[in-house]
Amino acid sequence: MKNLERLDKIISTQTSYSRKEIKKLARTGDILLNSAVCKSVDVKIDPEKDIVTVCGEVLQYRQFVYYMMNKPKGVLSASNDRSATTVVDILPEKNLFPAGRLDKDTTGLLIITDDGDFAHRMLSPNKKVYKHYVATVDKKLTESVKTEFENGIVLADGTVCQKAYFDAIDDYTALVKICEGKFHQVKKMFAACSYIVLELERVQIGQLSLDRSLSYGQSRELTKEEINLVFRNKID
Repeated sequence: MKNLERLDKIISTQTSYSRKEIKKLARTGDILLNSAVCKSVDVKIDPEKDIVTVCGEVLQYRQFVYYMMNKPKGVLSASNDRSATTVVDILPEKNLFPAGRLDKDTTGLLIITDDGDFAHRMLSPNKKVYKHYVATVDKKLTESVKTEFENGIVLADGTVCQKAYFDAIDDYTALVKICEGKFHQVKKMFAACSYIVLELERVQIGQLSLDRSLSYGQSRELTKEEINLVFRNKID
């Protein structure tokens, strides 16, 4: 059986109108349902079949939205914060949340959505969705670091990390791939090997790469194909 939703709920999730504003629009005849004026906002509809028009514009229904952001430094990976700017604050849409977090001073690929199941699957270590980071450290990298990462780093508090993939880019920069998301994990892994991370950028999730045309703080919606790339976990 189809899940039907109240008309005012659908309009509020697909537009910037508040419930109060929607009621007013209905009273003034500015809401159409299948081309007929609809003044009852509590009527239940099938959002995938019924055609809703608000102020002359047909709603393009999306059950969930997914944004890719090139996260800048100094912005919190959170939905809201009383004292600091969050990634949701700089998005064109609200009522969303970041799927996972990047440290305040970490940059790069962040997915922001309203799909809780998607976020759970992406973040679960059991799903083996690898997150790819480029890390710049304070001193020359050695082969032993690669070995330690691939054997499973033991953090200072005794936490054992799953196997990570490690490839040196140059003497001070490495590409690290992990399928976990512990607090400050990449930085703590390097710290366990006596390194300090100076710069950290996430460049890929699964097979979805950061769109380099996005400047810091910019975002765009993901296509269906790009969303599916997140769960393609081939490690090259």
